[in-house]
Formats: sequence, structure tokens, C-alpha cells
Amino acid sequence: MSDRIDRRSFLARSAAAGAGIAVVGASGGLLAACSSSGSGSSSGSTATHPNGISTATPKPGGQLIMGVDTEEKGFSPTLGTFDEVGVMYARTVFDPLMILDASGTPQPYLAQSVVPNTDYTVWTITLRPNLVFHNGSVCDGAAVAANLEAHKASILTGPAVTDIANISASGLTCTVTMSTPWVPFDYYLTGGIGGQIAYVAEPNWLKTQSQTNPIGTGPFVFQSWTPNDHFTATKNPHYWRSGMPYLDTITYKPIPDVDQLFASLTSGSVDLMHTDTAHVINELRANTSLAYIDDSGTVAGEPDMGCLLLNLSKAPFNDLKLRQAMAHATSSAQWVKVIDLGVNQTSNGPFVPGSPFYNPNNGWPAYDAALARQLVNEVAQAAGQPVSFTLNHVADPQTTKDAEYLQQQWQTVGMKVSLNPVQQASIINTALTGDFQVQLWRQFGAVDPDMNYIFWSPTNINPVFSINMARNADPNMQAALVKGRQSPSPSERAAAYQQVHALMSQDIPYVWLDRTVWAIAAQPAVQNFNNPTTPAGGKAFGLIGGSIWPTQIWKS
Repeated sequence: MSDRIDRRSFLARSAAAGAGIAVVGASGGLLAACSSSGSGSSSGSTATHPNGISTATPKPGGQLIMGVDTEEKGFSPTLGTFDEVGVMYARTVFDPLMILDASGTPQPYLAQSVVPNTDYTVWTITLRPNLVFHNGSVCDGAAVAANLEAHKASILTGPAVTDIANISASGLTCTVTMSTPWVPFDYYLTGGIGGQIAYVAEPNWLKTQSQTNPIGTGPFVFQSWTPNDHFTATKNPHYWRSGMPYLDTITYKPIPDVDQLFASLTSGSVDLMHTDTAHVINELRANTSLAYIDDSGTVAGEPDMGCLLLNLSKAPFNDLKLRQAMAHATSSAQWVKVIDLGVNQTSNGPFVPGSPFYNPNNGWPAYDAALARQLVNEVAQAAGQPVSFTLNHVADPQTTKDAEYLQQQWQTVGMKVSLNPVQQASIINTALTGDFQVQLWRQFGAVDPDMNYIFWSPTNINPVFSINMARNADPNMQAALVKGRQSPSPSERAAAYQQVHALMSQDIPYVWLDRTVWAIAAQPAVQNFNNPTTPAGGKAFGLIGGSIWPTQIWKS
């Protein structure tokens, strides 16, 4: 589905819509992204494809060009709005404090240790010794504190860190005190989508509020950026991970037209690409001359979910019976077959089978057109008028076809459906301000479900500007989310989010369509693009939500 609600577009537009509103925006730590546990390569990767993992001795040197699907507005962790491309830009010039290992557990990265007290109200972040930024200045506890203070003050990233009450620093240590227990705080420090607070920028550069010429501790040093054309960085000769990076130069080239991006890869004008477009993924899977992986088998936490966003605060979807009718009238299995060409997977909630947060008995209404028709008739009789509503969708040709497909399905059960094409720059604002009945949507990927707290919490419903865009006010949801954030027990956290899953099936703020699949493909000379390691030498999680790590890539 092309109208993806990514972090970049959500944050940029929410800030524009909410200027002067106290609750404005969410931060990259905010719109969630992908999820669960596993190795990061997938069932889409077969023995006929090189899989981005090499045990050969790395060959230093060379240049890599990666084709990416969009462009960023800049590099600042407090001002930028990182989606999958922004995460890779950040991993190029900055370092996150932590990294996910292959099991999906946070491990130290730029930090030497990140340790909570017994009740998770105080977190102590200790940096590695002798870290320096690209300009030679020292990276220590004070630098981490300066970054976190800047996030607290940011209109974009501030909502992610409202639980932080105090920040102090001494030597290599930064101490973060919370207003309430925050058990999964370390997941925010791993730097995926929703984790911009993880990246440590040089404090003086951060103060300038510049969106270009970033200064970090990362494996590459900023060289040049021409928006919508290229971003190039060169090897950091003083990088703290000995011998890394292997490449001399890395360049990211935005190519939004996915067919052009695919052609650029096959022609060799780019070395590497990512995509979440079904027909291109099918072509990549069939092309055994390329290296290929996807995340259809395993994810870190929860992946993005295609869905319909319902507005529960106004007619007609303030009526639970009609929401039930929508669920019964919409087949995820048919959507995956017809729209996704069999690439994406079916969905009945924000979590996937195999995740500890997935509830196999969540109670999602099964597809049943006859029952949907019956419920629609009951709603129409009670209201004394036919059921009618408008579906908002992004105005591009493919998404318009998606909307027309849904319109046809719903009209067969007695609903009168109008289509309203909305420009991509506006559709997030309509969700935030509540100026919609139902919208085609995609969201919720995150390495930990707590990163979706701001979108699901009833405390974030506002009559003017609501980050809980579905306006689902169920108090049981708030209780489950608080339990998921504050309980130190993995089994209790799992139970809390399984309850979230069940409550979403009961409340129906979203009608689920599919689970997103991301793929990476490369020319055969590109080695090790899905084989990151922790500084301690353990395996780290590779592909997550369209993003990979540049540090250990090399070319044969």
C-alpha cells in the first residue's frame, strides 16, 4: 500500500499542523516501526540467492552506492524525522547507544553499559572511554546528557521522553531519572525507527539546529548532501571499532520510482537497494543473479501493518456495530492475494504470530459478508438512513485502485462509500485533527510495542489535535499499556500486550489488511550487508523495517 504513514512524513506534517498546540507531534521515537526476534533474513531468502552474510576476510576499500526509496529532510536527531532512510543516514554518521542482538535484545554499542535500578526509575548510561566526534571533541556523559536535554526540548522528539524527569552527567556517565518506571527504555536507545534519541550528535553542532553537515562518532564522516540526488560520506579513519568501516565511501541515492530503482540495480548504476513494493519483491525473488533477503520470516518486535484507520469520535464509526460490520466485510486474505500479489502476509492485529505479544485468541471478527450485511441493515434501521461514509486515501494511481477495491467490497454488503483522494502532505494532518471518517493507513512497526504508547493511549486524545488518531478511549487499553511499560516481568509484559491485541479486536479502532514485508537486494559483489555484529562480537539483528547497517559492508 503506497500511502505509508512513515515517521518522516508523520512527524514533519504533525509539527506543521500542530504549531502552537501543546501536544504537537510525535517523535521518531514515536511512530513505531518494525518488530520481534530472529536473524533478520527470511524465508524470502533462499539458497539460490547470496544472503548478505559473508564469512570471508573483508576486503577494505571501494565505494558503495545504495538506492533508497525516499529522501530525508535532514540529519538532526532532534529536528529530522527519520524513516527507514533516515535510520541508515543516522547509522552512517552517528552511533546509537545500543544495538539489538540477533535475539532482539538491546546490547551496548556506543555505550559500554546501560543499566537500570531495581524499579526501572533510574537508568545509568556509561560510555566507552576515548570516544571522539568527527571534529575531535570528546564524546562523554555530558554529550549524552546534552543530547537528551535537546530531545526533551524538541517539538518533535519531546513527546517520546515525557517520562524523563531529570538528566545528570559525570565523566563517562549519564544518569536518567524517570517520573515512573520505564522498563523498555533501552529499546529506544537502539536507534531504529522510533528511536532517534539513541543517536549521539556533537553537542555544539546540535545546538546550531543545522539539518546538514552532521557531526557524530559514526563509521563515516559527512562529505556532501544534495537533497533528492545523493548523500555521500567517507570512511572515519579514527573510528572506535578497530578496522571498521570497510568501505572508503558510501553514497545514498534517492530514487522514489520503484521501477526505476529496480532498473538501476539490475543495470549496476546502484549496488544495493531496498523496497516494500510487492511486484518488485516478486521480481527480485525470481532474479537469482542478485543477492537477496527479506523480513517475511522474522522481524524485530512488530512490523508496519496496513490497516484502515477509523475515527471513533464521530459518526458513523462511533457505532461499534458498524465497526464490527467493517471487520466482517474486509478480508485480509483476499487483500493479500489481490492487492499484495501474495507477498505480504495477513493480519488481525498489530502483532505477528511467533511474537510473545501476539494473542492467538484475540477475537478478531472473521470475514463473513452475510453477517456484515446483516449488521449494516441493523445499523441503517436504527439510524433511519442508509450507512454511508467517505474513505480518504492518498491520490496516487495505485492507492486509488486499492481504495476502489475496498469500495467495491463494502458496497456489496450495503454500505454507500465515497472516495476522497488526499495529497500525501495532508493525510496525516486529517488524522491528527480528526477531519476524517476512515483512512487507508500503515503504521505501528516498532522494536518494542511501548513505542506505540503515544498512539494507543487514551491520554493522547485531544479534541483539537489527537496523537491517538483513532480516538479509542477504552480505559482498559490505558491500563494494559501502563502494565506493558512498567512491569519488569517478560511474561507480564507479554500478557499486557496480548490484552492490547484482544482489546483492539473488541474495540476495532483499526481494520487490519496486511503485514508489510521489506526486502534488500544487491549486486553479487556486495558482501555482508545483513551481518552486523555487536562490539562484543556477537551477532546483531540485520534488516529491520527497510534499514540495514553500513559499518560492516564490503565489496569483493
